[in-house]
Parts: sequence; C-alpha cells; structure tokens
Amino acid sequence: MSGMAVRGTVRLWDADEGWGVVDSPETPGGCWAGFSAVAVAGYAALDAGDQVMLEWEAARQDGWAFRATRLWRHGTEPVERTRSAGGGAYRSTLTLTFDPPDDPD
Repeated sequence: MSGMAVRGTVRLWDADEGWGVVDSPETPGGCWAGFSAVAVAGYAALDAGDQVMLEWEAARQDGWAFRATRLWRHGTEPVERTRSAGGGAYRSTLTLTFDPPDDPD
C-alpha cells in the first residue's frame, strides 16, 4: 500500500455499477476503485477526467493489479462516510398500524 495519497486521474467511472479506474504513475495499468472508497460528500461518484487524491493497495481486483482504499477530488478534503449499524449502504424502516375492527352493532 502507498503510505500517502498520490494524485491520479479518473480514467472511467460507471455510476450505475459503482466502480471505475484511476490512473497514476504509482499504479501502472490503472487502479480499480469502488464507490465505497470514494470519500466525498453526498453521492459517492466521480467523473472521467476528475483529478483525485488516491490511497491504494496492491491487490487483484476484477483484473486490475491495484485497488483504491480511499479517493477524493483533488483540492478538497476527504469526507469520512459513515455506515449504518447494519453495515449496509441503505437503511429503511416500515411501521404498520391497524385500525380496530368495526363494531357490528
């Protein structure tokens, strides 16, 4: 893993799939990045051509030799994303309230 963030350029980003590839001299051939590593406010997505700061590790991921552990737009501070207690990206609740049965009298 790199000890510090390096500058990179988003080669491609598939918002529907939630992943992309970032190029940097330190990650020859490209670095795979998933939405969970994107440290930005709001929706975790990037655009091709974005300049980013990249923290990475050497790990095989979907055919790539490197995987992003955290990345964010260059010139901004990374935003720590919180996870729900259940560990999922989405949480929902539903409460049902029933009316008492009608009185036949």
